[in-house]
Amino acid sequence: RKSGRMAPDPTDADDYETPSMAALEEDCDVDNSDVCTKYREAANIVNLALQGIVLEARPGSSVIHMCKFGDSVINQKTAGIYQKKVKGKPIERGVAFPTCISVNECVCHNCPLESDQDRQLLRDGDLVKADVGCYIDGYMSVAAHSFIVGSQPTVQYPLTGVRADVMMAAHVASEVAVKLMQPGNTNSQVTQAISKVAEAYGVFTVAGVLSHKLKRFVIDGNKAIAMCDDAEHKVETHTFELNEAYAVDIVMSSGDGRLKEAEARATIFKRAVDKSYRLKMRASRYLFNEVNARFPALPFTLRSFNDERQARMGIVECLKHELLQAYPVLYAKQGDYVVQFKFTVLILPSGPTRITGVTCDLDGVQSEKTVNAEVNVILAQSTKKKKRRPRKKPNVSPLCGSRLQ
Repeated sequence: RKSGRMAPDPTDADDYETPSMAALEEDCDVDNSDVCTKYREAANIVNLALQGIVLEARPGSSVIHMCKFGDSVINQKTAGIYQKKVKGKPIERGVAFPTCISVNECVCHNCPLESDQDRQLLRDGDLVKADVGCYIDGYMSVAAHSFIVGSQPTVQYPLTGVRADVMMAAHVASEVAVKLMQPGNTNSQVTQAISKVAEAYGVFTVAGVLSHKLKRFVIDGNKAIAMCDDAEHKVETHTFELNEAYAVDIVMSSGDGRLKEAEARATIFKRAVDKSYRLKMRASRYLFNEVNARFPALPFTLRSFNDERQARMGIVECLKHELLQAYPVLYAKQGDYVVQFKFTVLILPSGPTRITGVTCDLDGVQSEKTVNAEVNVILAQSTKKKKRRPRKKPNVSPLCGSRLQ
């Protein structure tokens, strides 16, 4: 440079700033019509990807194929929209969270790599949890859906017992959460209602699962909703406000709700923007430079890099010095039945609006249990506010001001 100052080292976070990191300062709420449109456009793509995954999931399909399929749908669809540059720069868009396919007691973050030797194949009767996310200009929509591979339960041959209880509990808890996300209500109200639903169906909420407020380029905002009152994962009480966006994550289990990390290494990571360190290894610097350039704020999978082997080598030093945060693959106990529904909610003037998620067909799900009167009252509430009809003006003569007969 002409000033003689050396260019900043990309491995030093104190000096390095990407366009996306700078954009974090420019957050806009949903009351901005352009922002709301971007949330909805991302939601449409998420729903399309999720529907495609459900159709693609057949006995014999590989988990890695399903993950790549979900990401490819999002990348292809986002590539065709918002192509016009703003102030000479393209609008960033793409995968907000790598597609994860978690099967049976595997609960979340299962996103295998090409270099993995064991290729997991789906089997008839497997319970799959598909998790996807899309962003446009930093505004993201996410969703997760649970479904059974192959033969589907029907009215004649329904899903019954504890499996039906878990499925119904997750579905009803999702409905209750949306109903309660009204401006002025608190996150504690949602947590307590979800716990009552789980108790009614005799199942457990999964400990440590949090729902977060969404902001531009921030997938896990400070405002959070806990699935249950857990001493290990306490969250501060906060009030829902108009024009906020949330990623609501509902996970129910037939087991005790406790999870453990898998022996397999994590494959999804996110940049810790508040940490800095001058990396020593060449592979680590390669990986970190790529992360800063391509994934400065949102989660990514090691499968996204051209040299997967070098990325796996470089991740070790980055994790050691806390430059990256890992999303570990989490498991319930073997044999536990775990159901997840995740969706994006916009708190609009018309009421809380759920913009992502696949319709859940419950005709073939028969639980002998039901919720209590208190939860039924919540379910009976309308999420939409009634529009006030304008008062009719009196029939007055414009000349004299007297009422016309």
